[in-house]
Amino acid sequence: MNKKVVLITGTNSGFGWLTANSVAALGHKVYATIRDTQGKNADKAKALAQVENVTVLDVSLTDETSVKNAIDTIIATEGRIDVLVNNAGIATFGVAESFTTDDVEQILAINAIAPWRLMKLALPFMRNQSEGLIINISSGWGRFAAPFSAVYGASKFALEGLSEGLHYELRPLGVDVAIIQPGAFPTEMSQKVQVGSDPSVVDEYKAIADVPNKMFAAISQMFETTNPNPQDVADAVVKLINLPKGQRPLRTVVDPSTGEIVKRANEAVNVEYAKVLTAFGIEELLD
Repeated sequence: MNKKVVLITGTNSGFGWLTANSVAALGHKVYATIRDTQGKNADKAKALAQVENVTVLDVSLTDETSVKNAIDTIIATEGRIDVLVNNAGIATFGVAESFTTDDVEQILAINAIAPWRLMKLALPFMRNQSEGLIINISSGWGRFAAPFSAVYGASKFALEGLSEGLHYELRPLGVDVAIIQPGAFPTEMSQKVQVGSDPSVVDEYKAIADVPNKMFAAISQMFETTNPNPQDVADAVVKLINLPKGQRPLRTVVDPSTGEIVKRANEAVNVEYAKVLTAFGIEELLD
């Protein structure tokens, strides 16, 4: 197995932490980004830096200079970048109208624009190599926008759109773009859900005030029934890295609870998507 240089974002906890450890354990060189490594994330950064094959980089993903410095460091040290895993993100929940414009801009900045920034900076090196892999961690809510998760869903829809278009643009150049769609998992991210900054409108939604409690009860029941393991997402990343170039699927669903629903939706859309590209005379990109 060829050892790869892998950049993973959001590695202080959850999927990112597990993915960094899993990829490094295979002997790949991992560059793991964590924000504020000298402050609130100091302990986690120190622990991850002690893992063999892992180098921790202090990166603010919404800062162009910070991200560029990270890419420059990797290239200066390794001469290449083989895999980019855009894992970092924030979760939101609440009445959509309670999110201000600033709220939405912040969410999009982290969940959609930051991955784009990294892809834009990494792609020249991958294209020059005629080989590379970008894995974007999306969500089942990147396929369906749920009530009270409309803003979060919108950010993941954006990431899915970028990923899907790039998948077909870049594959002829030797670069694969793949999406992982996790379902609900008991991770630290799920415990830090952000709400809208304008609660003044929430009282106007009393007619559906009981819906969030029903959703949380259903999710808790699913957790008890399926016992979802966040390691499954890290394993999915490893599987994509191990697959040969050009044979990686666009979407991988990792969801023991409602994943079959998302898979069927993906399959149905794929059929119609192929018809669209054929109608536009570019069906060769489907190969």
